[in-house]
Amino acid sequence: MSTKLWASKAASYFRISTFHRAFATVSKDLKYAESHEWVKVDGSSATIGITDHAQDHLGDVVYVELPEVGASVEQFGSFGAVESVKATSDINSPVSGKVVEVNEKLDSSPALINGSPYQEGWIIKVEMNNPDEVKSLMDPDQYTKFCDKEDAKH
Repeated sequence: MSTKLWASKAASYFRISTFHRAFATVSKDLKYAESHEWVKVDGSSATIGITDHAQDHLGDVVYVELPEVGASVEQFGSFGAVESVKATSDINSPVSGKVVEVNEKLDSSPALINGSPYQEGWIIKVEMNNPDEVKSLMDPDQYTKFCDKEDAKH
């Protein structure tokens, strides 16, 4: 019986200590901006969303402001906003280009960003002007270290 109690306490302890880590996942095939957006590049096409770390800090997403198809976006410039129960945050584009598709599912289901930030919760697709801009973004390991450092400040 005491072994069970010890295991239960240990599990609780580890859950609490790992919960302090602000993000659950970083996808290995993506690049990341310091403003917590991700980009998946396929040739000159880029799919963009906000990271798991960002959605975790925002809390439940209740509304997403999307740009129009055909709109131009600039690298690190704002193209929309995410409204959550805690705050409203700008969404910045990790690359420059023209919006060729928006995730219309977010109009009726903004919580897709919380539940699936890297798959179902993508925000826009862009035809990139300059694919070399991706080189200035962080890889998964750099982004993980960036988040750890940022969270240590808070």
